[in-house]
Amino acid sequence: MKILSVEIFSEGGPEKAFESITSDLSGTTKLVSATGAHGLVTAKRDPNFKKILDAFHINLPDGMPGVWVGRLKGANKMRRCYGPDFFMESMIGSSNKNITHFLCGGKNGVAEKLRSVCEEKFNANVVGTYCPPFLPIDSYNYKEIGAMIDHSNASIVWIGLSTPKQEEFAFLLAKYTKAACICCVGAAFDFHIGNVIQAPKWIQKMGLEWFFRLSVEPRRLWKRYFEIVPLFIYYIFVEIFTGRFYKDI
Repeated sequence: MKILSVEIFSEGGPEKAFESITSDLSGTTKLVSATGAHGLVTAKRDPNFKKILDAFHINLPDGMPGVWVGRLKGANKMRRCYGPDFFMESMIGSSNKNITHFLCGGKNGVAEKLRSVCEEKFNANVVGTYCPPFLPIDSYNYKEIGAMIDHSNASIVWIGLSTPKQEEFAFLLAKYTKAACICCVGAAFDFHIGNVIQAPKWIQKMGLEWFFRLSVEPRRLWKRYFEIVPLFIYYIFVEIFTGRFYKDI
């Protein structure tokens, strides 16, 4: 299912997504992103970023607006694959399997705190962590980071940065690691260790999580949401009224 010309996973929710990426852990590294309105609008405006998302194995519908658009276009069984929920389901689902995890993202100490949560709460096998310093995307030593991941024998690498940096980071890192999957889950790291308050489920279901997060972190998020939300609505209406909305079903 394409939304704003980006292929979005439409077969189910987080559990189904986990089954999809772990059904075959051999071969080329799979790239997965929990993609919301921010990522879709960025891809619409930046052809290079769209090429990166096009190279991903799966782009999950991270927000309810994307799910609503998908259902309107015929994907009646589409469910939200919220990054933090996908992360949690993957940790729980892998607890009795030979699947190991590497956590990459957050400020200093965040990944280590999350490691403790995953081991104590989800009984997951986390074999390594890394907090990338704040650098331009082309300034990281991806070969060194890839070697660190491979030395840990991680099956799945979790990237907890912001869009579009996390997808760009994952895309470049994939060339230097043998890990089966690299999954971008945004603020999941901070949510699961309690650094950031999650919106109540009823607010999430209404598609108003962006408003809740804006009210909690106005200084950091106001510019993003006052730009992204109107653009997402505008681009969807343009596709509807120009007749392109149903061409990519």
